[in-house]
Amino acid sequence: MADSIDFSTRGTRTDFVGPPKPVEFERLLAEVRTCRMCEAHLPNPPRPVLRAAPSARVLIVGQAPGRRVHESGIPWNDPSGDLLRDWLRIEREDFYDERRIAIIPAGLCYPGTGASGDLPPRPECAPHWHPRLRAMLPMIRMTLLIGSYAQGYYLGTRRKKTLAETVRAREEYLPELFPLPHPSPRNRLWMKRNPWFEREVLPQLRRRFRACLRDA
Repeated sequence: MADSIDFSTRGTRTDFVGPPKPVEFERLLAEVRTCRMCEAHLPNPPRPVLRAAPSARVLIVGQAPGRRVHESGIPWNDPSGDLLRDWLRIEREDFYDERRIAIIPAGLCYPGTGASGDLPPRPECAPHWHPRLRAMLPMIRMTLLIGSYAQGYYLGTRRKKTLAETVRAREEYLPELFPLPHPSPRNRLWMKRNPWFEREVLPQLRRRFRACLRDA
């Protein structure tokens, strides 16, 4: 996918007054799940896919649900999710514990398929929903930015020219943000061309991930 998406609002750290009341958070989730903002541009009826709770310590921001995830309503319920869980060294059951791990993609609904794979996330989605959702997640210690669209939104002009350069420069964004490539089977060639990712990045990712969840 190209890196040309332009979000009008950037994701930034928020100054939190205190934890949200459960009823407020559930009200926001209900609003998100009934969103129809991009309906005219989607190939199927909208089905926003996300998981979150105010107690979550890690936020995973991917691109947008694929067809399989759209059908199941379960984020990362595909081969990409299997590889992501292997990167994190976490069991499937623990991965879906929303009390510890929030999953909110840059685009909440399946955008459809183009000539070279899934289309980009709808550009309206992240600027509209992420600031509100992020403000309700005061315990987040680290946000995983998976793929160029998540990085484009959260890093803005701080993102490097290529995904590889952005991942290599991860120390500039830590401890709050951790950029990663997308764990798609389509990216196997990228992994082969960048062996430093498995050698250097994955051990660091696993250490930080475990540390963030340790007290959750």
